[in-house]
Amino acid sequence: MKPSLAKGTRDFTAEEVSRRKYIINILQKNFELFGFQPLETPSFENLSTLTGKYGEEGDRLIFKIMNSSINEAKDEKKSQMLTDFQRALDKPFNSENLTDKALRYDLTVPFARFVAMNHGKLTFPYKRYQIQPVWRADRPQKGRFREFYQCDADVVGSESLFQEVDLVQLYLKSFADLKVPVTIHLNNRKILSGLAEYAGITDKLIDFTVALDKLDKIGKEGVVKELLEREISQESINKLDFLFTQSDDALENLLQLKEKFIGNEVGTKGVEELEFVLTKSISLGVDIQNLVFDITLARGLDYYTGAIFEVKADEVQMGSIGGGGRYDNLTEVFGVKNIPGIGISFGLDRIYLVVEELGLFPEEATSKVEYLFANFGGEETLEALKLIMQLREKGISAELYPENAKIGKQFTYAEKKGIKNLVFLGEEELKNGTVTFKDLAAGEQKTVSLEEFLGN
Repeated sequence: MKPSLAKGTRDFTAEEVSRRKYIINILQKNFELFGFQPLETPSFENLSTLTGKYGEEGDRLIFKIMNSSINEAKDEKKSQMLTDFQRALDKPFNSENLTDKALRYDLTVPFARFVAMNHGKLTFPYKRYQIQPVWRADRPQKGRFREFYQCDADVVGSESLFQEVDLVQLYLKSFADLKVPVTIHLNNRKILSGLAEYAGITDKLIDFTVALDKLDKIGKEGVVKELLEREISQESINKLDFLFTQSDDALENLLQLKEKFIGNEVGTKGVEELEFVLTKSISLGVDIQNLVFDITLARGLDYYTGAIFEVKADEVQMGSIGGGGRYDNLTEVFGVKNIPGIGISFGLDRIYLVVEELGLFPEEATSKVEYLFANFGGEETLEALKLIMQLREKGISAELYPENAKIGKQFTYAEKKGIKNLVFLGEEELKNGTVTFKDLAAGEQKTVSLEEFLGN
C-alpha cells in the first residue's frame, strides 16, 4: 500500500520546523512582554464542552472521536454501536453510544472551561497565552488545513476597553517584528445586534451575521441570496444596503452609523465602544491606515458579545491571519457567571505562508549545523569526536560524518544538508595542533591553531 497523508494535514521538514519556531518565538516573546502567562490544555475535550459554542456551521466542523468503549461493550450493545457508526458514515448522526469526546476546535472554549473549573484559584484579570494545534473538519485549500496551530492571547476578568486597545498594540507589534504589513479590521457585535434591530430582524441575528461574514468570499449578491434563503425579507435587506458601500474613513463610517442608531440602545453602545478603541489607539500613535472599521465583519462565532478583530496581510491574498473578540458570557455555559473575557488569535500556518511569500524569513530562521568533521578513520576519528564535544559545550552545533567514506561523498552530504563548514582533522593537523576547515558557501579554506578554532 502506497503511504499517503490524511487530507488537510502536512509533514514539516527541518527547514519548515525551524521557520515555524522563528514565528512562534516572536509571538511568545511578545505575549510575555504584554504580561500573558502560558497554558496548555488537552487535545480532546468532552463533546458537550465544545458543541453549541461555535454556531451551527462551526458545530458541523468538529472532529468527533469514536467512543473507545465500543470494543468493551457486550455483544448486543456492541452490535447497536456498530450500527450507529455505520449510520454516521452514511450521514451526520449523533449518538451518545457512538461518541462523547472530540478534538478541540479552537483554544478559546477549552480556555473558558479551564477558567470555569479553576476560577477560585486564579488571580483576575487573568492573562494567558496558548500555542497548540486545533482540528476542524473543513474543506482543505490554500491556507486552510484540518490540523493547524493557533497562537492565542486572552484576558478574562476585566470589562475595561483598554484591553481591546492593548490587544491592538500586541497585534501591530508582533507583525511589525515579523516585518509583515497588516491591516486590523474591527467591528463590534453590539453594532451587528443594532443593525438587526434597525432592519427589524432581531430574531434572525445569527442568520444575518453568518451570511454577512461571508461577504469577502461570496460578494454582495451571494450574501443577499443567502439572507433571502434564511427568510430575511427584501425590505429588511434594502434597509441594510448601505453596509456594502462604506467609505475608507473608519471614524466617518461610525459617525454615520451613530445617526442611524438614534434610539437604538444596543447599536449606540457598540458604536461608542468601537469609537473608544479607535481613538485611544490613534492617541497611542497607531496609524489610522492600519485600522479599518469593517461593518460587515461578523466572524460567524456565536460567543462574541463586543469587539471583533480580524487581521489581513496587506501584500498577500490570504484571508485573515489573525482574529478574535470579546466574549463576556462564555464561562456562563459552564455554570460560572460574571467573568468577562476578550482574546485574539494568530494563525501560525497562514502567517508562515505570508512570510514565505514575501521572502521575509531571515537566514538564521533555518537551523543549520555549523561544522561537519570529515571522517578519516583510526585515531583521527576519536580526536575529532573529542573536539566536537568541546564545540557542543560552547553551544556550537557539530557532527562527525559516520563512515570513513570518500571525501567527495562527505562533501556532497555537507552541501545537501546545508552545513556551513567542513572540518579536516587529519594526521598532519594532529601533529601540528591545528584544524583545517572549509567555508562551503564562500569556498575558502583555512588552517588555524586549535586554540583559535575553539575561540580560546
